[in-house]
Amino acid sequence: MLLANANLISCNSSTFPSSLPPKTSLQTQNLKPRIPHSKTASKVSTFSKPNGKASIFTFHKGHLQICHSTLNSQKPEDPVLNEGEPLKVENGGDEKNWTTSILLFLLWGALMFYVFTLSPNQTPSRDMYFVNKLLNLKGDDGFRMNQVLVSVWYIMGLWPLLYSMLLLPTGRSSNSSIPVWPFLILSCFGGAYVLLPYFVLWKPPPPTVDESELGRWPLNFLESKLTAGIALAAGLGIVIYAGLASGADWNEYYQYFNESKFIHVMSLDFTLLSAFAPFWVYNDMTSRKRFDEASWLLPLSVVPFLGPALYLILRPSLSTKPNSLSPAEPE
Repeated sequence: MLLANANLISCNSSTFPSSLPPKTSLQTQNLKPRIPHSKTASKVSTFSKPNGKASIFTFHKGHLQICHSTLNSQKPEDPVLNEGEPLKVENGGDEKNWTTSILLFLLWGALMFYVFTLSPNQTPSRDMYFVNKLLNLKGDDGFRMNQVLVSVWYIMGLWPLLYSMLLLPTGRSSNSSIPVWPFLILSCFGGAYVLLPYFVLWKPPPPTVDESELGRWPLNFLESKLTAGIALAAGLGIVIYAGLASGADWNEYYQYFNESKFIHVMSLDFTLLSAFAPFWVYNDMTSRKRFDEASWLLPLSVVPFLGPALYLILRPSLSTKPNSLSPAEPE
């Protein structure tokens, strides 16, 4: 039974019009909804809730009419559904958009398939010889290594350092659920092929950084301007060395690229690392709340290695704005 002190049961109305005379009591039978007998009305339901609210649901053919009653216990913050307004359902927590992760996973899978099955592999014995020469495991046998190949080999050794400086700490996954350091260590051997799985699993925002953590290893090393300067100087020297190579060296490297699995896969690795670096520069820049001041560095980050290395020198220190990490999330 509905309470006798109800103000009104009506559609989209909570009180009587002011012109109507007040009534001290209402009979129970007057609270019954008056539904005209028609062919379209098929069912009428009345629901009474413990909080003192009642609703009448009139089911017509093709549509539903909802009538609300408001009792004295109605709270002003209770939501009201207006006619034609869509019902909104609030979500209590943020959900990760997995679209980018799925696309990155598909890219990684396609790359793995290409590397192991489709990439050229015409000179496996020569590839082993090149690896031994580049690792200085073979003495001077009179063979001159290709100058471009040597440059790419050494700059690939600098990419893990650069990505470590970009991903620690602003590229860490939320609540350290997925640690980044194993991927960074393995990237010394696998490059972007190892980092891509972390990109798939990465979940921003990163955990906060204490001021004391900045003074300990490895952040004190990775945040150092001296480390960034050495990386930029080394990369610049390698690029100049490759630029001084003759045209014959470049033609020979192109031939190696079409024949050698080792050189082919390494060149793709260099391209992938260069392609993903601008996003992580942007992520680091926004995490440090300096995008407006350092946005001019973002176009420079598309320059392979040198652009991100220059940003690492000019970026603001985390110690000036502690615990202010809020990175960019990929769409």
